[in-house]
Amino acid sequence: MNKQYTILVTNDDGYDAKGLLCLVHALKELEDVRIIVVAPANEKSACGHSLTLTRPLRFVSVDDDFYKLEDGTPTDCVYLSLSTIFNDDKPDLLISGINRGSNMGEDITYSGTAAGAMEGVLHGIPSIAISQVMDFTNPDGDFLLAQKTIKKLVNKIRAGKYPLPKREFLNVNIPADTQSADMKVTYAGYRHYANDSHLHRNPRGEEFYWLGLHPLNFSSREGKMGMTDFAAIEAGYISVTPIMLDLSAYKSMKTLQEWL
Repeated sequence: MNKQYTILVTNDDGYDAKGLLCLVHALKELEDVRIIVVAPANEKSACGHSLTLTRPLRFVSVDDDFYKLEDGTPTDCVYLSLSTIFNDDKPDLLISGINRGSNMGEDITYSGTAAGAMEGVLHGIPSIAISQVMDFTNPDGDFLLAQKTIKKLVNKIRAGKYPLPKREFLNVNIPADTQSADMKVTYAGYRHYANDSHLHRNPRGEEFYWLGLHPLNFSSREGKMGMTDFAAIEAGYISVTPIMLDLSAYKSMKTLQEWL
């Protein structure tokens, strides 16, 4: 008897986020799959690839094969599930998302969604991070194209093989205009950042700050061929970017050696 295909699902928006529930619903429409969800109990957006080392963590069962991790990060969810739920029998695939909002350019380094996929490939598991670019005039979001896309990608992986080498994951962004279904292979664009913070005072006069949202402004990287993730999204394509975990600046090694 063939082993059932097992998919581990996590996210950074929390276990009750609409994007996660839409992802699980879509995956359960596939044949002969087992979906195991381990997600943060609370929203952990922009937590990056962080592990919780200063306090204990606890699984809470939400449903069959569905757990929330009290105050855990997406990385905690993957790390702990592999050593407790799976033991030596790893899942066939890991999917992190569907995130509410884009994860493109250097935002990938902030992203808890991307971090879930990073942790997966660190353990040798084929992994996908998937995010839905939001039109915030529709705060609930439309995840239908994201659902169709993830099913197509999973079926392609099951029919053949994962298309990337070790320690690389697929970073998928779905355009806000969900009429298109064409995918474009892209590279991470250059994000333009500003320092956006908002000062407020409580009734006692104590100061506190909210970090603001940056507009999605990107440009291409000098000397790079092809389309950026942001340009693809602007043009209405689904952006599929291969992301590697090796952060070494190889082109700067000779310069650094000469400087030293």
